[in-house]
Amino acid sequence: MNIGIIGLGDMGLLYAKAFAKAGYPVFGSDLPQHRELLEATLGPLDVTLLADGKEVSRRCDIIFYSVEAERISQVVQLYGASTKYGAIVAGQTSVKHPEIKAFEQYLPSDVHIITCHSLHGPGFDPSGQKLIVIPHRTSNEAYQRMTDVLASLGSDIVEITDYQEHDKIVADTQAVTHVGFESMGTAWKGAGFFPWENASYVGGIDNVKILTTLRIFSYKSHIYSGLAILNPHARLHVKRYAQSESDLFKMMIKEEETEFRERLYKAREFVFHESRVPLMLDDKIMKEFSLSGQSGHGKPNSHLSLLSMVDAWAHLGVNPYDNLICQTPPFRLRLGIAEYLFKNEDLLEESIETALFDKSIRNDDLEFHSAVREWSSIIFYGDIEGYKQHFDQTKEFFADRLVHGREKSAELIRRLQVE
Repeated sequence: MNIGIIGLGDMGLLYAKAFAKAGYPVFGSDLPQHRELLEATLGPLDVTLLADGKEVSRRCDIIFYSVEAERISQVVQLYGASTKYGAIVAGQTSVKHPEIKAFEQYLPSDVHIITCHSLHGPGFDPSGQKLIVIPHRTSNEAYQRMTDVLASLGSDIVEITDYQEHDKIVADTQAVTHVGFESMGTAWKGAGFFPWENASYVGGIDNVKILTTLRIFSYKSHIYSGLAILNPHARLHVKRYAQSESDLFKMMIKEEETEFRERLYKAREFVFHESRVPLMLDDKIMKEFSLSGQSGHGKPNSHLSLLSMVDAWAHLGVNPYDNLICQTPPFRLRLGIAEYLFKNEDLLEESIETALFDKSIRNDDLEFHSAVREWSSIIFYGDIEGYKQHFDQTKEFFADRLVHGREKSAELIRRLQVE
C-alpha cells in the first residue's frame, strides 16, 4: 500500500514521517525549491521524493493533499486526472467545502473520496490526537482500507458522514475560537502592552488566554485565513460573536446592570445547565503557567471575550459540548475557561461588576471591541490577504515570545489533559 502526500509543509511532513514510521512506503512532492531540504529530512526515513504531484498520483494507492485551502482547487486541477485507478484521495484542510468541490470536479469517477481532518498542529504527534474521517464517495471495502491505514497513526478516529456537518462544527471550534484569541492579541497590540506585564491579566484564566493567543500567532496566517473565510458557516458564527460582543459592550457603557446580568445568566443556563458534562479545568495548574512570574489574582477583569462567546453560543442555539467531537486544543481551553468563569458564582459576579462599573479596564475593553469589529469585517468581506496582513502585524508585535508561548501552551495542554 503506497502512501502519497502532495504538499510537504508542516502537516504533510508530519504525516510523511508518521506513515514511514508505521512501515508504509511513502512518496511525496513539494515545490522544487524545497527539494534539497526535504531530501535531507526525509531521506533517512526512506520517504521517496517525486518530481511533482502527477507522479505521486499515478503511483500511490492513498493520496493526501496537504495544501492550503485557498490553493486546493488549483492543485487538484493540476494532478487529479493522473490519480491511479481505484485509489483513495483525502485532503487535510480544515474546511471541506472547497476541498470536496475540487475533488468532485477534477478527480476521475473511479477514485474514492475519503477525506480527513487532523485536529492538532504540527507540533503534536498524531498518536492520541483527534482525527476526523469523512467518507464522501467510497465503497465499504475502500473505507476499511483507509481506516486501517489511518489506525496506524494511533489517533482517536471519529467519523462524520457529512462534510457540511463537519464545517458547521469547525465554524465554532476553530473559526470563532481563533477570532476570539486573535482579537485579544490585536487589542493588546493596539493598547501597546504585553498582557503578562499588566495586573489585569494575572490569574489562571488569563494565563490560558495569553498562552493560547501566543500559540495561535506562532503559526502561519494561511492556516487560519482559509478556514475562516472559505467556510460558509464561519461567517454566520463570527457575525453572531461580533454582535454579542457589541451588544454587551453597549450595555457596559450605559451601565444597564439589570439587562446585562439577566442576559448573561440566561446564556449561562442554556450553555452550562446541569446535564452538561463539565471539563473542570484545574485552576491550580492554570495558575502555574504565568509568563509574568506573578501568581494569584491581580486586578479584576471583565473577561468580555468569554462573556461574548457564551452569549453567542446561546443565541446560535449551539451546545459547545457537542462540538467537542471536533475539538482542538484552543477550543477545549476556551470552553474550559468559559465554563470555569460561568460556574464560579463569585468570579462571574466580579466579572459583571468590573464590566459595568470599573472604568480602569474600559480602555482595554474598547480595544477588544474594535479588534472584534476589524476581524469580523475582514471575514465578512472575504478578504484573505487582509486577514493575513492583519494577522502578521499582530504576530510581529509578539514575535519575541511566540516560540516560548507555544512551548508553554503545549505543556499546559498536556498537563490539563493528563490531570
